[in-house]
Amino acid sequence: MYQLVHDLCTVWYMRSVTVSIEVPHTPEQVYDFLDVMAHHERFTNHYLTDWRYSGPVRGTGSCATVTAALGGTKTDVTIEVVEADAPRRIVERNVSAGGRRLAYGTYTIEPLQTGGSHVSFTYSWVLAPLADRLLAPVVRAVMLRANRAVMRRLAAELAHHESAAGS
Repeated sequence: MYQLVHDLCTVWYMRSVTVSIEVPHTPEQVYDFLDVMAHHERFTNHYLTDWRYSGPVRGTGSCATVTAALGGTKTDVTIEVVEADAPRRIVERNVSAGGRRLAYGTYTIEPLQTGGSHVSFTYSWVLAPLADRLLAPVVRAVMLRANRAVMRRLAAELAHHESAAGS
């Protein structure tokens, strides 16, 4: 019973955050770029550093351990792809704070009628340490700001990747 109440309180306090952007690339192009874990370093290195990779290069099981620096704190985070549904969705499990923080990051890629893609990223907490829950509005705001930058940087990296591939 305690675990159920704890989980419900965590979910209520730690509502997910979603950011999105439209890019001129097809869902297949976006997915192929996002499917390679090492590519994520290029657009998240403003707050995720010291990338250490394991598992396959792409797809389910692809994994990285990074150092996250947000809100004046640093913590190691293990990011593992747990679902890959080409070309529309990638789900990553994030574990940090000694296992007391568990979250999922989900990239959703949808085609636009005018061409290109709508790319969204949702970060959803499943478990969160007490400090995160007590400061939930601040934690959510920091994550929202960081992930908005991620989307802008992702669009720039997609453009750079496409021009490099076309050379």
